[in-house]
Amino acid sequence: MTVWHQDFIKQTTMLPMQQLDGIFSLSGLTDWPNAYGLNQLKSGFGNRPIPKFVCQNQLPETDLYYEQIIHEQNIIPTRPNSWHDLFNGLIWLQFPQIKGLINQQHVADIKFHGLSPRTTRRNNLTHFDECGVILTYEKNSIAEQLLEDLATHKWHSVFVENRAVWGKELNSYMFGHANLEMLLQPFIGLTGKWLALEVDRQFAKLGYGEQLNLLDTLMVNYIKSANIFAEKKPMGPLPLLGIPGVWDANKNPNFYNNTDYFRPMGRLKNND
Repeated sequence: MTVWHQDFIKQTTMLPMQQLDGIFSLSGLTDWPNAYGLNQLKSGFGNRPIPKFVCQNQLPETDLYYEQIIHEQNIIPTRPNSWHDLFNGLIWLQFPQIKGLINQQHVADIKFHGLSPRTTRRNNLTHFDECGVILTYEKNSIAEQLLEDLATHKWHSVFVENRAVWGKELNSYMFGHANLEMLLQPFIGLTGKWLALEVDRQFAKLGYGEQLNLLDTLMVNYIKSANIFAEKKPMGPLPLLGIPGVWDANKNPNFYNNTDYFRPMGRLKNND
């Protein structure tokens, strides 16, 4: 008999899955939580602004777009036995303000521009929602320079020479639920999109749940104040398997010699 979360259990050595399991104890569940289980988990987060999860099979047919359903009905359609939708729900539980703002900005652009063609902002919102990684860095630390190196694809500087900075002055938080789904069966080429937030030294002393709460607020303020997703390419590519703690193979410095994965500047595809 196949365990429902067999792939998840296999990857609990990965930092993102460790973090999820620490909050939601997925490895201890005996079956898919689905919409009902997500609502049960939601009850443990107090009165945070999280719509109700509803099994998509129970919803009537509608002409409304997914984001419009969430906005107008305050529900999140959730397909049963779907890792993609489960991870989406778990991101809602961790970052309700960010997810709510993404929904609001989608709906605002749909109202003003229509569903098609998609606006630049909606494309960026989707990329962040599906593939986003939040990086936090301490001001006036080496992490600031490493973000510049990351933006210019100096991968050895970021991941090899300054590996010890990760988990200290520089940290990663998986936001994109498609990232999480693909990390269940990792492959060379798996790439996310990163945005960075400045935090103070006290941030590292907070518990993980407190860090998530603060990031939820900081990122919403950043998105609003900078109107970041209206820019043409606001996020940089991040080879996910290169992040320390995500993939055991990256403990070997030679892992980063694969220039088809860790591409130098100028070798990106047009959509990267």
